[in-house]
Formats: sequence, structure tokens, C-alpha cells
Amino acid sequence: MSAVLVINSGSSSFKYQLIEMASEQTLASGLIERIGETTGASTHKCRDAAETFTRDLPIPDHTAGFAIMLAAFEEHGPSLAAHPPVVVGHRVVHGGARFYEPTLITPQVERDIDDLSELAPLHNPGALQGIIAAEKAFPDVPHVAVFDTAFHQTLPPAAFTYAINADLAERYRVRRYGFHGTSHQYVANAAARFLERPVGELDQIVLHLGNGASVCAVRGGESVETSMGMTPLEGLVMGTRSGDIDPGALFHLHRKAGLGIDDLDTLLNRGSGLLGLTGHGDMRDVVDAAQAGSAQAQLALDVYVHRLKAYIGAYTAQLGRLDVVSFTAGVGENSDVVRRLALEGLEVLGIRIDAERNAARSRQARVISTDDSPVTVLVVPTDEELEIARQSLSLASAD
Repeated sequence: MSAVLVINSGSSSFKYQLIEMASEQTLASGLIERIGETTGASTHKCRDAAETFTRDLPIPDHTAGFAIMLAAFEEHGPSLAAHPPVVVGHRVVHGGARFYEPTLITPQVERDIDDLSELAPLHNPGALQGIIAAEKAFPDVPHVAVFDTAFHQTLPPAAFTYAINADLAERYRVRRYGFHGTSHQYVANAAARFLERPVGELDQIVLHLGNGASVCAVRGGESVETSMGMTPLEGLVMGTRSGDIDPGALFHLHRKAGLGIDDLDTLLNRGSGLLGLTGHGDMRDVVDAAQAGSAQAQLALDVYVHRLKAYIGAYTAQLGRLDVVSFTAGVGENSDVVRRLALEGLEVLGIRIDAERNAARSRQARVISTDDSPVTVLVVPTDEELEIARQSLSLASAD
């Protein structure tokens, strides 16, 4: 049997999954969090055990966190001696323009990830800490980096270029990179498999709607347009992020409200979106409040859906034709209200929704469009960890 350990590391935590690749089943998963604080926490869940095992203890750094993870495997299972990982796959948020595919981690790749931290200061440094600690814990297996931005390296120049001074943009690497690429790639391929059609024949729009949200136009299995830009701030309305906003509004807030760069960063990334409009960052709370009669919550829902419709229409125009629309991630998979409102009135694009199918609850991929809809609309649960595991194993097996 071949197992892959998938690591998603941040500056003060990391998540892990051990996946048995013959069946693509998760054998165990866990979370090491509050690294560097007075008291950290470890959570471990084994597939064969009903209980989730938790501990509170000091976790001074990522290396200590990996030692705690290994102890959890030894104590609670499954045995890593029986299921040794043949490769460790790491999620890395930003690969810039350098990384366009899964990449075997070397000292040079680590230096490149560090160099790209200026483009993702909240993400890449934590990923690098996790990589270094994981290499100490598993020194005898290959380690592979899978970048959130890699899937979008097929964007044409017209899609990734900002209309600012060209020399300035090149010097400071200012361009659109896109994110959620691992999820968009997984869902595009899963949709094709579900429909039993080659992914190369399909023009698709994938809507990854979670606390972070983005949309991607996929032609023949390749990303050709996406809503996030140089950072994950651009595009759709999100849980706490504003999405698209006139840059002039920021100059206005600086001049009139006295907000500095850090204030504006915090406002747009952590205090905007649904949270800024309603006080609720969770779509479930917003929908509940709107249905209870809150005018502000209804406005937030309208703004969210208005932006979705605009992107669906624009990306249909960019693709030239449309075969499949897929909803994924927390909101996309679970909110029939958002799906219904986002697609209402889009019959002109060939989108027809079956109300009963849309309202049905399921954890499986499913069709929610009518049988006579020219465009097939799906709900496809995403699995970024499995996609990372697949890409990592494929690369390790090729070497």
C-alpha cells in the first residue's frame, strides 16, 4: 500500500492527513495549533476509532508539533510502520510566476518559497516552517510542494496583466496570480469524471465559495481566468474580505478618515465582506438574519449574489460557450439559497435549475440543473488534500 501525508502549515498551526492512495481513503487527520503560545493543542482522529483524541500542552515550534503528531500516530493509530508515507505533500499558497506544477522540494525551492513570502507574508513563511519541520520528521522520503497559484499559470497575459506602469509592475512582481487553484483543478476534473466526459472537451465555471471565495473559468482543463488577483483580496465578496473595490475609495479613507496602510489592510481583509456589512462573517448567519427580516442582511446577500452573477456572465463571455457550472466549498456545497439566487435569471445563458434537486442535501457530487438545461449545473464537494496527495504521489512516482 502507498500512503501520502499531506501537510497544510501556517505560522501557528498545521493540519495533516494520512491518505491511503489505493483506495484514496483518509486513514487519519489532525490539527496542531497555537504553536508558540503558552499552551498549544493537538487533535488527532483515526478512521478506525470513534473518538477524537485531544491534548493541551506546550508546542514551542513546528518541530515540536511534528513530534507530537508522530506520538499521536503511535498512540492512537494508524501505525506509520504499517502505513509509511512514501511522499509528503505540502500546500504552499504562493508560487508566484516560478512554480506552475507540483515541485520536488530542494534547498533552492525552499529559498524561492521564502523569497515569495513578500507576496504572501501571512502564508508562505508558515508553509516553509512546516516544510523544514516535516523534513526533520521524515528525512528519507521526498517532499513535494503543491502551490495554490500553480493551476492559474495558464492564464493568458491579457488576463494576468494589470494596466499600471509596466516597468514598475515587473520590478515588484505586480500581476494577477489567482488562488484556490488546487480546489479549482480538483473540481474541474471531478466534474468531468462525474459526467463521464473528457475534461479537455469541457468549458467550465467553478465557483469555490467558502469564507474565502473565488471563481475560475476552465477551458479544456486549464484555467483561463480567475477572480482573485495578486492577493486573495480581489474578486468576489467573502466572509471578511471586500473583494473588488475602487482603489480610489482607499485614498479617500486615508485622506478623510486618517486610515493608514495597516488600517486599510485590516479593514479590507478582516473587517469587510459579509462581516463588514452585517456583523456576521458566516453565510448561514446572514441567510438566517435575512429570512428573519433584517434589511441589512438582505442587502449583504444581494451584494454577494450580484457579484456572483456578474462573474458568471463575464466568464461565460470569456469562454465563448459554457458546458458546466460547479459549486464547491462550504457555502457552495451547502447553501441552496445562495445557489438559487446566484443562478436566477440566467436562463439566457442556458442555465436552468431544478428547485427540488437544488434543495436536496447530500455529501456526494450531484446535478441540480433540469434535464433539459443546456448547461449542466453541479454541486461537487472539493478535496484539496486528496488533490495534493495525487499530485505529490504522481511526481514522486515519476522520479
